[in-house]
Amino acid sequence: MKHIHILGICGTFMGGIAALAKALGYKVTGSDSNVYPPMSTQLEKLGISLFQGDDMAQLEPRPDLVIIGNALSRGHPIVEDVLEQKLRYQSGPQWLGEELLRERHVLAVSGTHGKTTTASMLVWVLEQAGLNPSFLVGGVVQPYNETARLTDSPYFVIEADEYDTAFFDKRSKFLHYFSNTLVMNNLEFDHADIFSDLAAIQQQFAYVLRTVPKNGQVIYPAAVTALSEVVAKGCWSEQVCTGNNQAWDTELLNSAGSAFVVLHKGVEVARVEWDLIGTHNVENGLMAIVAAAQVGVTPKQAAEALNRFTSPARRLQLRGKIAGVRIYDDFAHHPTAIATTLQAMRAHVGPDARILAIFEPRSNTMKAGVHKDTLAAAFSDADEVYGLQPEGAKWQLAEQLKPLIEPRKTEAQQKNIPVCIRENVNDLAKAIVQGFQERNENMGNAGQAVEEYWVVMSNGAFGGIHQILLNSLTQITATEESNGVAT
Repeated sequence: MKHIHILGICGTFMGGIAALAKALGYKVTGSDSNVYPPMSTQLEKLGISLFQGDDMAQLEPRPDLVIIGNALSRGHPIVEDVLEQKLRYQSGPQWLGEELLRERHVLAVSGTHGKTTTASMLVWVLEQAGLNPSFLVGGVVQPYNETARLTDSPYFVIEADEYDTAFFDKRSKFLHYFSNTLVMNNLEFDHADIFSDLAAIQQQFAYVLRTVPKNGQVIYPAAVTALSEVVAKGCWSEQVCTGNNQAWDTELLNSAGSAFVVLHKGVEVARVEWDLIGTHNVENGLMAIVAAAQVGVTPKQAAEALNRFTSPARRLQLRGKIAGVRIYDDFAHHPTAIATTLQAMRAHVGPDARILAIFEPRSNTMKAGVHKDTLAAAFSDADEVYGLQPEGAKWQLAEQLKPLIEPRKTEAQQKNIPVCIRENVNDLAKAIVQGFQERNENMGNAGQAVEEYWVVMSNGAFGGIHQILLNSLTQITATEESNGVAT
């Protein structure tokens, strides 16, 4: 049995690589600077031994192959040891492509936003159609409660990220995936830590188009100019455009996006009625339907599957409901994603409910201030905004959100939005809860309290603020009940 050792194993992608390697019959071990649940628990259940940090003992006995995650670079003690010993090493994407993807029909989902959700939809649709796909997705796919799975199916669904491959391979990861059906959801500037501008990202997408075979398909929305420009650079595969009265389109049945019609060449071919909200999810759903059609799944079959689809974790995921407050967790970390998330919530709850946007600018791009000038406009559907000042940033979140609290000049922007910024999670949570208590006190006996929806947005754990807020509300409720106050 060959032995694979994985550096950076607790990341979602590398943890998925570990699970797939284990399913192939390899002995798998790994290490990470932070060995933490839930990934550490999942890996240990698979019988994968984990090392914390850079203990040199992890390379004894000598593994047959070391897979190095893209979070590691020169100067890391284990990386240096691998190079000095001349151990055989690869990147995760290269290993995946050579070991698993080359011999399969790969359905790759790329784009700035919606990759995890669309890939999860596609997995579910293919599964319900009896195709039993393998997958590797950057989130926990429901109902499997896994990020990766290996089957004997010829189909493999993968979330195709444009981030770089490894310290020794600066190409985008998706160039290793041998894509047959390539979905390009959308494209905006992101990952400012490795890309200088949008054109640099477009170049990587142009490269990946060159890897799709002539009998493959490239699926993209007609309305996204950045993608049309990529395709114009050269595409040798069948092009399938969506939206904007193209061959594949949708028609909303309500403003929330919880019901829509699928149109093919202007004719209704399916109808989706699901638990998801937001026009962005309608777009994601259409992409999944069109991609599935390329491998023989009818739109009606796909729609029936989507009617029973459960979103992956951290995509407007309800974390709890207490004291008239619903707390949601969402992965939004880019102004466009923030805006679409809040728009979806507003369409769902209506104009009278109170929406609190609770935001952590955590990504490298946000910390660098690349999108700071467009940030305020993203919160226009919120009633209040609470934010965590990014540590080490050379810009002030409070300053960038000033337009929300200044007088509006247009009728559509009459509502001023209060903003509260704090420098640590506990102080931020206290401010949120204090505001809630003050609103309740001001309400008094004047009438029914307004329903509140707190949307927590970050691409990280946000210091566990969701549970801090739930615990605080639970304590408030218990105190009020003991004092005989109705909640």
